[in-house]
Amino acid sequence: MSEVEISEYRDGDGPTVREIFTLGMSELVPGSFVHTLKQPLSQMLLMCTFCALLASSKSFLLPVLAVTLLLAAVRQLLVCWVNAYIDTCCNTDLSTIGETYMAARDACFWVAESEGRVVGTVACLPRDGAPDCLELKRLSVRRSHRRMGVAKQLCRTVSDFTRQRGYAAVILITSMVQTDAQKLYEGMGFRKVREFVGPGVASKLMNFTLIEYKLDLQKDHAEK
Repeated sequence: MSEVEISEYRDGDGPTVREIFTLGMSELVPGSFVHTLKQPLSQMLLMCTFCALLASSKSFLLPVLAVTLLLAAVRQLLVCWVNAYIDTCCNTDLSTIGETYMAARDACFWVAESEGRVVGTVACLPRDGAPDCLELKRLSVRRSHRRMGVAKQLCRTVSDFTRQRGYAAVILITSMVQTDAQKLYEGMGFRKVREFVGPGVASKLMNFTLIEYKLDLQKDHAEK
């Protein structure tokens, strides 16, 4: 495996960056589906549908088919929900990376390259309401290059940049279904600040929880 190099974003990286982001976000669908099925509201809906059809039709096959179709519909709705988020991101900051990250003060976007190919991304920028922090965003690594330390390199790049710019901490938001990401952040010293349900009706119906993490750089520096 060749060495991975971290470099600042270049204009030609745009399509690959959006591809990596899209692939990474698409992986949220299975976890979100399982999470949705664990919710009491979902279980009640499935059970009521099954029992009502079983009682009215006196057939076992009909309620089974109905529940199967309902599950397929739920999964498709989740696909549409994730795709809508991907489209929003790709049409906003990921379509204007040069302007949003590279030209803005105290912001930057990096790519991880292996054998001349972009295999990972990360960015940071100031966050409204947190004047002493920079927010880590758009961390994503190709599946083929995971568990090789690439994500850690990208996170360290952000923390070094944040420290150099005189900020006290790095903050980020991830979701409860991104368990690998949570393990990564906690292993690097990030601590949970809060948990909250995401915006929008779909998030509230799913009880889709977001988690905010914070890495205190001054404390980290003192411990070293």
